[in-house]
Amino acid sequence: MAAQKIDSHRMGEMAEGKLLITLAIPMILSMLVQALYNIVDSIYVARVSEDCLSALSLAFPAQNIMIGLATGTGVGVSTLVSRALGRRDETEARQVTGTAIFLCFCCWVLVALFGIFGARAFIRSQTQVESIRAYAESYLQIVTVASLFLYLEVCVERLLQSTGLTKLSMWTQMIGAVTNIILDPFFIYGWLGLPAMGTAGAAVATVIGQAVGAAVGFVLHIRENRELPITAADIRPHGRIIREIYRIGFPSILMMGIGSVTNYMMNIILGAFTSTAVAVYGVYFKIQSFFFMPVFGINNGLIPIIGYNYGAGKKERIYRTIRYGILYATCFMLLGFAAFQLIPEALLGIFNPSEAMLAIGVPALRRISLSFLFAGFCIVAGSACQALDRSINSLFVSILRQILALIPSAWLLSKTGDVSMVWWAFPIAEIISLTASFFFLRSALKGMERTLGSAANS
Repeated sequence: MAAQKIDSHRMGEMAEGKLLITLAIPMILSMLVQALYNIVDSIYVARVSEDCLSALSLAFPAQNIMIGLATGTGVGVSTLVSRALGRRDETEARQVTGTAIFLCFCCWVLVALFGIFGARAFIRSQTQVESIRAYAESYLQIVTVASLFLYLEVCVERLLQSTGLTKLSMWTQMIGAVTNIILDPFFIYGWLGLPAMGTAGAAVATVIGQAVGAAVGFVLHIRENRELPITAADIRPHGRIIREIYRIGFPSILMMGIGSVTNYMMNIILGAFTSTAVAVYGVYFKIQSFFFMPVFGINNGLIPIIGYNYGAGKKERIYRTIRYGILYATCFMLLGFAAFQLIPEALLGIFNPSEAMLAIGVPALRRISLSFLFAGFCIVAGSACQALDRSINSLFVSILRQILALIPSAWLLSKTGDVSMVWWAFPIAEIISLTASFFFLRSALKGMERTLGSAANS
């Protein structure tokens, strides 16, 4: 295990650019695989019908909240486990681990109840097209009722990460994702005599992939993560630990929730024009993840480097790390911008588009991608603020960009009666986010200067 950890010597002395890449690569790879299986789902489903593709877009906001609850809980769990092991408090670490497993079942029950009693109303609030409703409802009900595997998979991934076993966590994610990709056509199209289930088949493949990922993760955890043994007696709630888990993880849950609200409102705004516009919006999210996921991987490497050097009082390393982060993030975003500007027809072409979808989608990708020019800086600035104990700043920027800028802009532009105008809301919101991100990053860095200066003088 020790060989897989980034030791403090390298955190404080290795060249910042190289160190950032070293930390980021495992997460970038696993995130790209996640992006691949999300896009493959849509590619397969698009070959059934455009209505099926639109259905996945309508289910996405609720699915995103499910994932946000899982990852937010996981953030709190991994943080508490790491702290407990750092104090050599094995009892506390086991209690956190047991509480985490208990919370998986609690989250599952909560989400399953929504799937049984609320999924139908959620989908019907977004569209009047009966065929799309049926496809979306079946998909959402399956992934919610069987969501236990999602929560167990994310939980065990975080337990592996918390003890430095990031490569094993990566393999857990990748094996689950590849299983999903392989099974998709069997359940969607009915290969080998299976019933052709369409979007419901995509949901079944997703759930099986999550179950396989969870099983692999637990096997790896039991064999390799011996600092955190799991026994039936440990799986019970501890109120103090639950409060601390969600105190730490709530901002992550809230930020995912904000994204889900944004997607939900955009589906309603675009659906007022045509369901094809909703399908285009869903396809955009699938494609853009290939360029945003590496940036999020860079952020996962950026935060511990800044945090370590903040604690060590090495402000120049912090500045250089942030500069490298912005450089790498901007490069990925420029690749995305170039692809969306130069080959939008080819990107849409993998989803079996109709002429109507191409007519809406080509200008949509080109206009939305203008926001990529600013997004790299904004994302890195938000992560830097988190690492410098200014998490509230990044949360405010997220609310500003999505709730206060994007949705009102899109709604106002929709009043022109031209769906192509709605896409301008994305670069407008990103420019507003850029302004706020620059202000908050500068404020966080000035605060760091004051803190480190006071520490040096004391």
